[in-house]
Amino acid sequence: MDGAVKNFVGVGLSLPIMWFCMLSPAFAQFQDLRDPTRPPHLVANGAVEVIDQPVLQSILIGPDRKFAIINGKTVKLNGKYGDQLLVKLTESEAVLKRGKELQTLKLFPNIDKKIVRSNQTK
Repeated sequence: MDGAVKNFVGVGLSLPIMWFCMLSPAFAQFQDLRDPTRPPHLVANGAVEVIDQPVLQSILIGPDRKFAIINGKTVKLNGKYGDQLLVKLTESEAVLKRGKELQTLKLFPNIDKKIVRSNQTK
């Protein structure tokens, strides 16, 4: 390629890229995207959403530690969350106790496990 063609191709490609880079931030401000790493009680604009019920966000179980993240707060097994006590912790749920009342929080509340048995015999 001679020098004139190289310059024309370089300018031809760089101009659309330059416009894209300049206009991208302007369009990004109009998007109301939810940050998947934010706790559920925080909304995109940073406002705090009022939650009536505790939401189980994560469970960490190890040889030396067992705790849950409930509404953004770390609660150890047998530790307090507000006026409730975390009495049970499994891979998928946490159980809070207030007096004699138990409240089960599921990590994936909209998913139910079902045991599927095969009718085939070997």
